Amino acid sequence: MTSVTSTAAPAPLPYTSERHLLAWQWLVEEAHLFDRQRYTDWLGLLCEDIHYQMPVRVTTAKNAGFDRLAGMSHFDEDLYSLRKRVARFETEHAWTEDPPSRLRHYVSNVRTFATDDPAELRVESYVLVFRSRGDVRESALLSAGRVDVLREAGDGGLRLADRMIEVDESVLRMQNLGIFL
Repeated sequence: MTSVTSTAAPAPLPYTSERHLLAWQWLVEEAHLFDRQRYTDWLGLLCEDIHYQMPVRVTTAKNAGFDRLAGMSHFDEDLYSLRKRVARFETEHAWTEDPPSRLRHYVSNVRTFATDDPAELRVESYVLVFRSRGDVRESALLSAGRVDVLREAGDGGLRLADRMIEVDESVLRMQNLGIFL
């Protein structure tokens, strides 16, 4: 029997089960708000310095060393731009969501890790989003991995400080990205 040794750095230790449960509950509540399109309520779960991004993925050779286009994102937003997106949904100009999408966010594979800042928590998760619009278009699925940083808030809850979304496709088949992941 041969032993396999790895040169990779060991994974960071997960947070306590209590902190993990808080993070998991936070993600489930966020998914609920997305599915009900309660985006104004969702904004209340964000830190003032939020960074919310989804880089463009590319398909490359196995040893290319990259799978994202440098400087290219489907979106790269802060709190100001997220507030503007949400405010636009309330207008008659939000044609990407008229009629509104029927959404279902499935969150799984939640893992939590300590960071250098004891008030923050790194959370990795997978998300599968089902989206249906109207009666004639085919429904769409979007699969992605997310890496979040959740920060403790003064009220004892958690707030989203950073989100990096890595979609599992290089070419998105969804008609538009008028939704949040």
